[in-house]
Amino acid sequence: MSSIKQYTNIFLAHSAAIDAHSAPVLNALRPAALRALENARMPRKGDEDLEATDLNEMFAPDYGVNINRVNLTADPAEAFRCDVPNMSTSPYYFFNDIYHHEAESLASRSDGVIVSSLCKAAIDYPELVARHYAKIAPLGNAQVALNTLLAQDGIFVYVPRNVALERTLQLVNIMNVAQPVMAVRRILVVLEEGAQARMLVCDHTQSREVQCLSNQVIEISLGEGATFDFYDLEATATTSRRASSMWVRQAAGSNLLVDGITLSNGSTRNRYHIEVDGEHAETHLLGMAIASGTQHVDNHTFIGHNVGYCHSNELFKYVLDDRATGAFAGKILVASNAPRVEAYQSNRNVCASSEAKMFTKPQLEIYTDDVKCSHGATVGQLDQDALFYMRTRGIPEHDARTLLMQAFMSDVIGGVRIDALKDRLQHLVEKRFAGAMADCGECAACIKGKR
Repeated sequence: MSSIKQYTNIFLAHSAAIDAHSAPVLNALRPAALRALENARMPRKGDEDLEATDLNEMFAPDYGVNINRVNLTADPAEAFRCDVPNMSTSPYYFFNDIYHHEAESLASRSDGVIVSSLCKAAIDYPELVARHYAKIAPLGNAQVALNTLLAQDGIFVYVPRNVALERTLQLVNIMNVAQPVMAVRRILVVLEEGAQARMLVCDHTQSREVQCLSNQVIEISLGEGATFDFYDLEATATTSRRASSMWVRQAAGSNLLVDGITLSNGSTRNRYHIEVDGEHAETHLLGMAIASGTQHVDNHTFIGHNVGYCHSNELFKYVLDDRATGAFAGKILVASNAPRVEAYQSNRNVCASSEAKMFTKPQLEIYTDDVKCSHGATVGQLDQDALFYMRTRGIPEHDARTLLMQAFMSDVIGGVRIDALKDRLQHLVEKRFAGAMADCGECAACIKGKR
């Protein structure tokens, strides 16, 4: 049985229960998703000409799905504290794929901002959610179709025209399972013309002995002149599997920053697909991964410049140790009617051991001459001359290697546009390279997981 077939069988056997615990707007897309999956399959190793993640293998285990929305008995105010020091956030939580919020919902704000459960928003604001849900992420993508088929909830963020959210939205995903489970989450973000917001998403694992899978789809719609920062931090256990895909549409003059950070994991496949549809839009796509042991990190990116006079900058860096593997496939497309585009892509990698492996494929596809574009990739080892120099100055080899790896990641961290978060990430990266568990330090869930 294919990895998709087992889940379509679950849907066919329990479709009434799935619909009953969700909202009509979400339910309306399930038949189309089921049709899209009839002849679909998850990508397998060898489908792409690099060592990418075998999604068919990732989804193949018999994961349970929380169809009846069984709740976890946990107090998010006491059990999970992942706040960034000196940064005021509005915290929201998923325990597996069950939504919780600590603070009062923003749905009642007089300025029209909505931050709430996607299911609840689809009931309270059906026309608004229906206008954007599954309109950016295509059902032709098998992972998106499976997520659309089974997703019963998620988080909905809506910022009206010319409204700026002062506090960063923080979404904390905690996987806590007693048996193999697939969490199906959907994130839908809509910023109208001139709106501004920032969002930090943190993935953690509380139960570290049981294999679990996160199936996450993110849709982001940015109106003219909107500004949005999205920071995605994964610090999970080696038993965690993650398939996350982000789909974005940018209107004219919008400004997008996406920074994806993998500090620890089991196997991860991140997909970033950005369509730039308006002139003078600006796109910053950054990512970094630190992997050791047998961990695997795969980032697959696409930026499509469909109009001219836009700018994009893409930078991904990996540090791989032991027998870890990494993969990067990045493509920038500039359409024939898109003059004066500036687009830059770079992938830089360090293999800190002889057994670590990195596979990289940067691509430019350009159909007009009036552009400034570049791309490149490097795979190497730590600078031996610098390492020797530091050792001659009395720095132990382990400390010298740690310092060099920290310096290697500095420009990715430097792209963060929140000073408190930048400092926090620097601290977490230092801990990771020093050999400590890559967790959030003060998070009670992570502290408990280390006992």
